[in-house]
Amino acid sequence: MKMPKSINPAIRDFLDGRIWLRLHTPFTIEDINQQIEAGHIEIIQGIESKLVFMNRKSYTCNRCENTDQSKFTIFNCAKCEASCAYCRNCIKMGRVASCTELIVWKGEQPIYPTSHTLAWEGTLTPRQQQASDDLTRSQEINRSHLIYAVCGSGKTEILFPPIFHLLKQGKRVCIAAPRVDVILELEPRLRVAFPQTEIESLYGGAKPTMKASQLVLATTHQLYRFQHAFDAIFVDEADAFPYKADETLQKAVRKAVKPTKPIHFVTATPSDKLLVEAKSTGGISIINRRYHGHDLPTPAYISLWKYEHHIQKGRLPKKLTDWTNERIKKSEPFLIFFHHIGFMEKAEPLFQLIHPGIHSVHAAHPDRKTYVQALRDKAIPGLLTTTILERGITIQNVQVAVIGAEQRIFDKAALIQIGGRVGRSSAFPTGDFTLFHNGITYAMDEAKSEILKLNKGGGTNPDELPFM
Repeated sequence: MKMPKSINPAIRDFLDGRIWLRLHTPFTIEDINQQIEAGHIEIIQGIESKLVFMNRKSYTCNRCENTDQSKFTIFNCAKCEASCAYCRNCIKMGRVASCTELIVWKGEQPIYPTSHTLAWEGTLTPRQQQASDDLTRSQEINRSHLIYAVCGSGKTEILFPPIFHLLKQGKRVCIAAPRVDVILELEPRLRVAFPQTEIESLYGGAKPTMKASQLVLATTHQLYRFQHAFDAIFVDEADAFPYKADETLQKAVRKAVKPTKPIHFVTATPSDKLLVEAKSTGGISIINRRYHGHDLPTPAYISLWKYEHHIQKGRLPKKLTDWTNERIKKSEPFLIFFHHIGFMEKAEPLFQLIHPGIHSVHAAHPDRKTYVQALRDKAIPGLLTTTILERGITIQNVQVAVIGAEQRIFDKAALIQIGGRVGRSSAFPTGDFTLFHNGITYAMDEAKSEILKLNKGGGTNPDELPFM
């Protein structure tokens, strides 16, 4: 029986711009096969191989574009009854092996609406408006743009007009970020700002919708599953781990945007590499003041000698206890950052002797979202956290401390981002930012020096940006 040539709109809307495992779609095998027969879906081999030196094979993953041979594993495949290679780089999204079939939509493209509403009622400051206008102009000429703006400067609001401009043209837009907490923070704000727009939020554990989403919020890992899907991508917190250190994630972003279309970057702490690239091939907008006009918080250094020894012995140092009690006394929510999960969990019961509502969170913690919301709702006094909450989170009047600020994980960018959690609200524009340390490091002094420079009005000239 000849298969029908008609397009299945639901399959089209789901697959448009995606590269997906053939056997793991939310549709029946029969429906997918019909669209393949009709020529609307193309099949791509999961892992490609070629012979190199001494007849050895070199592998490429067609989903995540990984070419690092150390991230491929050879196994005896029960499916094809042969020796197969699979990619460990994107294994968490379902295994892609040599005999895996990936599918992409090649039929008629969905038409995205041009009728949208920007419901945000705020007003951009002159600096924000200039950055927003510059970004829109870069988008119009398909040029990459960097928004280099301090924590609390209103970076998200700067993006609203350029995104609105794209949506009204029927374009498809993605906001990507390396960490899920940033996506969770952005999603409700974007849904309020664009109430008539079909928005989809993608991160580990989130289920994709069956609709043709015009505005997609996604962790950078989720972009492994996209190919030439977007007319523009805005990478928020572009300097954050793991994106800045993972070439396959950077490839995923480039793969997800349409050819010749721009990738824009937004961060308060750009790497020297990103600054150099933006200055040489793109546009740059620099904002060195918060939207409410107040200074960035300057860190206070407090020595905490042998803090690890004391906590391992079941005692919180008095300076740390006093700082925590002061926050509770003033009903000020707080975040205390640790360099290591095990050490933080060792300290958690000691903090709970001060107040039973204090909890710890980290990237794999099952209740992380619940505890963060509880802190935001003032249901608990504070949280102990790893650097997972160093960016992308806003809690009104939050106070911040770092235990072991001398540890290597707390580099200049991390410390600036951590301090950026403080004083973000115009109602509470100041706050406490304390670095408890066992010795002052170059990173601590560099972070403090940059904050002081920005507060004095420096760092707004692109010609002053460093080159490597």
